[in-house]
Amino acid sequence: EKQFFHKVNERLSRPNIFILNNRWDASASEPEYMEEVRRQHMERCTSFLVDELGVVDRAQAGDRIFFVSAKEVLNARIQRAQGMPEGGGALADGFQVRMFEFQNFERRFEECISQSAVKTKFEQHTVRAKQIAEDVRLIMDSVHVAAQEQRVYCLEMREERQERLGFIDKQLELLTQDYKRKIKQITEEVERQVSNAMAEEIRRLSVLVDEYQADFHPSQVVLKVYKNELHKHIEEGLGRNMSDRCSNAITASLQTMQQEMIDGLKPLLPVSLRGQIDMLIPRQCFTLSYDLNCDKLCADFQEDIEFHFSLGWTMLVNRFLGPKNGRRALMGYNDQIQRPLTPANPSLPPLPQGSMTQEELMVSMVTGLASLTSRTSMGILVVGGVVWKAVGWRLIALSLGLYGLLYVYERLTWTTKAKERAFKRQFVEYAGEKLQLIVSYTGSNCSHQVQQELAGTFAHLCQQVDVTRENLEQEISAMNKKIEVLDSLQSKAKLLRNKAGWLDSELNMFTHQYLQQSR
Repeated sequence: EKQFFHKVNERLSRPNIFILNNRWDASASEPEYMEEVRRQHMERCTSFLVDELGVVDRAQAGDRIFFVSAKEVLNARIQRAQGMPEGGGALADGFQVRMFEFQNFERRFEECISQSAVKTKFEQHTVRAKQIAEDVRLIMDSVHVAAQEQRVYCLEMREERQERLGFIDKQLELLTQDYKRKIKQITEEVERQVSNAMAEEIRRLSVLVDEYQADFHPSQVVLKVYKNELHKHIEEGLGRNMSDRCSNAITASLQTMQQEMIDGLKPLLPVSLRGQIDMLIPRQCFTLSYDLNCDKLCADFQEDIEFHFSLGWTMLVNRFLGPKNGRRALMGYNDQIQRPLTPANPSLPPLPQGSMTQEELMVSMVTGLASLTSRTSMGILVVGGVVWKAVGWRLIALSLGLYGLLYVYERLTWTTKAKERAFKRQFVEYAGEKLQLIVSYTGSNCSHQVQQELAGTFAHLCQQVDVTRENLEQEISAMNKKIEVLDSLQSKAKLLRNKAGWLDSELNMFTHQYLQQSR
């Protein structure tokens, strides 16, 4: 019998074993030995359950060993089923005790079977649920920790990008103000340099005109071609000389400023773009254009290559009074010749001398003299007689001869070459005046070109900085969204972790209440 229980114990984990000492009613015939026999059986059965099988401890062994009489219980229940008293018939002493112990066995056995059923049905599920709850708790805890670490990292990255964005904005504002000031200084220096160089070239315009060599003829067709080619020569020569004087220095200053702007704004760009800045910024070869437009500027030039005797009346007046005052005097002289002679009005007050300039006074005197000599030939005769008596006829004849020889000499030397020299001299005077009018415009035009080139370079650099700013703003926005997701994930992980802990405590309570009692 013991071997059977040993095999059962090997096959099953903690089997529920009850030991019934049947036919205990026979011990009633020997009451003096009954307690001794009961104690011996109890010790032997307890040793078997505890020491050999190990299914219960000594405190629980008393609930697994019973002393009963199955025959008495069966007869009693048959009697009860037939409506007769349970204690009827021939029964040994101690029947009620054995009956009570059998009922105790039935109750214990029922409880054991019920608890075994509960344990069989729910223990493995409870263990599995506890394992799942623990795994979920560990996973959620690791998720919570990872989300917290990632959130801290995102906060640091966002702060770093915000600081970078603030640095870029502040530095860009400072650099913009600084470069605007430097661009203004450079453009003012370019305007001054170009204006001075052009003024110097205007003073040397005669040299440039003398360098022009082409066939000259006083006919209008040839003169037109000659002037057009001369305009081209002047424009090319002035442009070349201005370029030699200014372009190299201006270009070097411009390139230095461009490189300074690149070096200043390069730290605001990402490291990956700093080495590619030369490819990102278009830097074309800058050429300063002066745009003198000599053909349009000198389109109204009217040459005067007719012969004019140097001691003629017109030349003398122009020499003493200048071309403008001379023309005024000659025009006044002609008007007085054409005006009929009228008696002077004595009632008119004389003009105040203080109100007339020296040139106006001289013009008035020459005009008066011309008017006086033109009123009548008598005046000429009177003057001639006075001179005749003063110097004599020989000196007058010599003077007239020399005057005539000088006229003939000048008339013979008035060749095409002399006409060309006169043409060039007149052109130099006219072009010099016209070019002097556009000195300021040319300087402003060149400074504007430099300003546009520098502003274009700075605009391209600012465009790259704006792209960097937009990328930083997008990264900050992405970080904000990621932080929101991590906050939500962290909150949910914490909630699930707490739920897993609560479920584990509930399972522990269930195990303690329903599963551990059967052990």
